[in-house]
Amino acid sequence: MERVTLRIPKQQVEEVERMVETGEYPNRSEAIRAAVREMLDEQDAGKERPSEKRQRRKRSWAKV
Repeated sequence: MERVTLRIPKQQVEEVERMVETGEYPNRSEAIRAAVREMLDEQDAGKERPSEKRQRRKRSWAKV
């Protein structure tokens, strides 16, 4: 794997930490990898009809 450094808002880091603490993910890295996989899966689904694309624009992973 390759190391990537990123900056995200403190609130999002705290939310990820809560998911780790509750056992949803084993660590922050795995939680972020899961989010990236979900984003890429959504992008791959982009070969759908325009109406489906509009619905897909409401990305849960893009909260700020």
